[in-house]
Formats: sequence, structure tokens, C-alpha cells
Amino acid sequence: MGIEFLEAGAERVVGRMPVAGNTQPYGLLHGGASVVLAETLGSTGAAIHAGPERIAVGIEINATHHRSATSGYVTGVATRLHGGRSLASYEIEITDEEGRRVCTSRLTCMLRDR
Repeated sequence: MGIEFLEAGAERVVGRMPVAGNTQPYGLLHGGASVVLAETLGSTGAAIHAGPERIAVGIEINATHHRSATSGYVTGVATRLHGGRSLASYEIEITDEEGRRVCTSRLTCMLRDR
């Protein structure tokens, strides 16, 4: 997938992914690739929030695809919406290189003891 992390913390995780190699047959960024980026960023934030003695397991994700991307990179920003003891939820905004929103996703992770 070629995901690169640019920033990582419990409140916010930022990463980017190339469009090339992550397209569907029409040359557009595959919607599933956007979801992979969203879950990777949100799950990372949830794991940081959970701490080293706990794990984060995704239990729900949704995505709305707003526009296509055909080249360059897309950047995802996962922002924590809720950080509790048993659940953590993140909104992930994915944009193209012009700052236009490509996808909006929301992820909820269950936090468990190891």
C-alpha cells in the first residue's frame, strides 16, 4: 500500500499513501485502499491511546467516497472523537494533493487487555 506515517499520537495520526499501485481498473484510487489508509491511521491512534499493556481491535468502519484521485498522494488525518477505557473512535479525512476531500471515514476500536 505504501503508507507513510507523518505524525502519530493518541489525539491525531497523519499519513499518506501513493495513488499509483492502489487503483481500480479505471485508474482511480480504489475505495478499498482509502479504507485501508483510514483503518491504519485510526487503529494506530487507538493503539497509542490504549497504551502498551492493551490492544486496539477494529469493530466498525464506514467510508464515504466524495471524489476520485488519479495520481500523486492522498493524505489521511485521523482525529480522535472519543477515547475511553473500552472504546476509541476516530474520524479520518482523506484529501488529495490539492487539499480536496476524497473520503471521510469513521472507525471505532475496542480496547482490550493483552
